[in-house]
Amino acid sequence: MSKVQLITHQLGTHLLEQIHSASSICILTSFVMKSGVQYLRDALKVAAERGAEIKVCTGDYLFVTQPEALRMFLEIDPRIEVRLWKSNGVSFHPKAYLFQTENQDCLFVGSSNLSRSALSHGVEWSLSVSDDEDVFSEGLHLFLETFYAGQTIPLNQETLKEYEDRYEKFHIHTPNLAQKWTETEEMDLMLPSEKEPIPTTEVIQDPPAPYGEIYPRFAQIEALEELNKTLEEDYDKALVVMATGLGKTYLAGFFARNFKRVLFIAHLEEILHQAKKSFQTVMPDQEFSIYNGKVKETNGHTTFASIYTLSMQRHLQVFDPKEFDLIVVDEFHHAAADSYQRVLEYFKPKFMLGITATPDRNDNKDVYAICGGNVAFRLDFLEAIERNWLSPFKYYGVYDETDYSQITWLGNRYDEAELLQLQLRDEMADKVLKAWTDKKQTRTIGFCSSIKQADFLSDYFNRKGYRTVSLHSKQMGLNRDDAISQLDEGTLDIIFTVNLFNEGVDIPAVDTLLFVRPTESLTVFTQQIGRGLRLHDTKDHCVIIDLIGNYRNADVKLSLFDKDFSGKKKSKIIEPVVPELCDIELDVQVINLLKEMTRKKQPRRDKLLSDYQALKQELGRRPTYLELHLKGASDSPQYRQEFSSYYGFLEWAGELSESESAIFHKYEQWLVEVEKTGMAKSYKMVVLLAMLERGQTDWSIPITSRQAAPFFHGYLTETEYRKQIDFADNSSKKLWQYDEAGVSRLIATMPMTKWSGSSKGLISYEEDMFKLNFDIAPEDQALLFEMTKEICEYRLHYHFERKAR
Repeated sequence: MSKVQLITHQLGTHLLEQIHSASSICILTSFVMKSGVQYLRDALKVAAERGAEIKVCTGDYLFVTQPEALRMFLEIDPRIEVRLWKSNGVSFHPKAYLFQTENQDCLFVGSSNLSRSALSHGVEWSLSVSDDEDVFSEGLHLFLETFYAGQTIPLNQETLKEYEDRYEKFHIHTPNLAQKWTETEEMDLMLPSEKEPIPTTEVIQDPPAPYGEIYPRFAQIEALEELNKTLEEDYDKALVVMATGLGKTYLAGFFARNFKRVLFIAHLEEILHQAKKSFQTVMPDQEFSIYNGKVKETNGHTTFASIYTLSMQRHLQVFDPKEFDLIVVDEFHHAAADSYQRVLEYFKPKFMLGITATPDRNDNKDVYAICGGNVAFRLDFLEAIERNWLSPFKYYGVYDETDYSQITWLGNRYDEAELLQLQLRDEMADKVLKAWTDKKQTRTIGFCSSIKQADFLSDYFNRKGYRTVSLHSKQMGLNRDDAISQLDEGTLDIIFTVNLFNEGVDIPAVDTLLFVRPTESLTVFTQQIGRGLRLHDTKDHCVIIDLIGNYRNADVKLSLFDKDFSGKKKSKIIEPVVPELCDIELDVQVINLLKEMTRKKQPRRDKLLSDYQALKQELGRRPTYLELHLKGASDSPQYRQEFSSYYGFLEWAGELSESESAIFHKYEQWLVEVEKTGMAKSYKMVVLLAMLERGQTDWSIPITSRQAAPFFHGYLTETEYRKQIDFADNSSKKLWQYDEAGVSRLIATMPMTKWSGSSKGLISYEEDMFKLNFDIAPEDQALLFEMTKEICEYRLHYHFERKAR
């Protein structure tokens, strides 16, 4: 029987009582004050020390949250997780406290932020709900969605430093905070934020096979072959990149038949249910279960679980770390890396498979990192079109004279209020209508940047005699499945929406896509393009009508359509080379605009520094070279190309300590040599790693080929993929069984002699003695060791990544 209690004073005493016994503590509050953290500090410290899981989410709205309060959280206990919601000027007002014990769940919701006055003597009202599993489960699920949302960043020394700077600047320019707050609140009432929330209704599913067993087809056949090779080569994780419409989930189902117990992780509830149906079609004789915020099933061949639920210790520990042989992670760029890292570090599967349709590194660096950079198979939508597996397209770039440079950029999107002022005009709607009527086919999805814009355009088109609807989560009296059916049947001309059709929904008959929003994310744009490329007997191509203005990413988005694309060309593609049967047509004004934008594009070094700083903030410290490679938004070789070495970049960026800077300048030739020496095989770095394995004080002592041989052989033969990549030619195959003399000869002939000859005197090899030809001061040994090892480990990982060609 649930208990509900109204609390009108001293909420803090109730919170302290719960903290005393809770195994899980979640705090969601619009701002935190130093006094509030002090009020709970001792209790939270004791809870953290006994192993309670503690998560705190607060916001930067109007910079009320005090930096001192955030710093205090970092000092209480490093195990307390704090994330900061970047409101970008949009109101952020939640106040909720959730506690779990072995015997009870309790939720407090009300008016109290985290300040001493709110928790003790202030006039505040709160409701306490306990022993209501449904209410608590929903509250916890919503908390985790907020906690790991894209608008949040982890609190660490780096992000705190950034917040302090912004806080000080804001308060210098806004001395009258109370007046500013009032004005902003009034604006929010007039123009509420309308970012599309995650949809929760069921989606149209592909019907199950009407008879018999289904088999892999098209791209799935090739992808399965490559995945099976990764198993044979002893890789334990891999990524598959397949365009929308090629059956990634079915591919995962086919691959999962090789394993006894499977965990499928996704970020959307509807994807879990859709994936379950796909797996049931592939394996009709197996049982499957759902484990999410509402359902807690654990039986069967495959468990389909929400990342938000699994990110809580209480739910994660329901499972044994070795319970699953295979873990499949679907479209996992949506949740914060921390949530996935916790889950994936807990489980010890035989194999982990990541699947995605949108591998753009700028948006999806976490995909790459979690799979260790190993790409088993890649097939984008352009190649799929060339193979006749997806529909061709005709792309029209229509000039949009809107001056986006005058609209405030908020880090990851444009200011919504300013954008709407330009979008909600009849003359703009008339331009959209004209472009659409001139180029459309029969069934259209129109992608908008806000619900207000979708409603406005739908109303305008309807007044002009067309049959349209605005479909979104706030729509009343309109069933989403009914709207989709009407569009499919042709009784609707357009569905205007925001982010509802980015993923998880398929309407193959759609033959026209209308983009009336600035492209803020290449990932989202790619997903939305995929909505129109499914094959259908009523269409021979898809029309894409895209309004292009001088918004961010306008000059790089067309690279997505270029079949000859390479990273080096990314910012220079004006008119892409598209697949046969496809066409691209740009207004003259669009061509001129894009040429002008590429001329003004930020220099390459600025981009590399910006991406580095973003990763440093995410980690809360300077990333290692390998972390930069796996998690950074820019490709790691660009740092070497621009600065000769990673440490050269760090010196340029002012990121080295005084002692590190001195070491860099003193031994720069050596660091650049380790970074840039040619490597058809890994042998040079394996010999260097053998030296480094001897430790900080002895690593630079000369080494013979016989001394290096045991480590060299063991490293290259301990995994199948190393053997197959670098130890599989006829001469080295003979050495799979250890033969000291044979391995020594190989080392002497290959890495030692060749590196000596190409190192410009930095290395010598004489009388079987491989030697560094420069002196290292004793006080420099430790730091130079760390720098050298960091580069060596990066180069070995990069060399052995399994990259799909």
